Amino acid sequence: MGITSAIVLFAVIWFMTLLIALPIRLKTQGDTGEIVPGTMPGSPEEHHLKRKFVIVTIVSVVLWAIIAAIILSGIISICDLDWFGRGNCPVPDGRGA
Repeated sequence: MGITSAIVLFAVIWFMTLLIALPIRLKTQGDTGEIVPGTMPGSPEEHHLKRKFVIVTIVSVVLWAIIAAIILSGIISICDLDWFGRGNCPVPDGRGA
């Protein structure tokens, strides 16, 4: 895995984790009963973005390290995911190991 692949993998994991974490512990203006004129009742009152960014970054680093270790160790390779035989992967001949 090259440096660009590692950065892209981290970015994908970070954004997916962020999208999961954003609605957690979200208080809306409708929940608190203090709706600002011109906004929707579902608008966030307290969103704790800084705290969520820190937590998401920590979780993403851990997940990235695990996934990068799996990729670099060869436990799972691209040939394992080539279900349609379109890559340059060796084809099993059916005679066993």
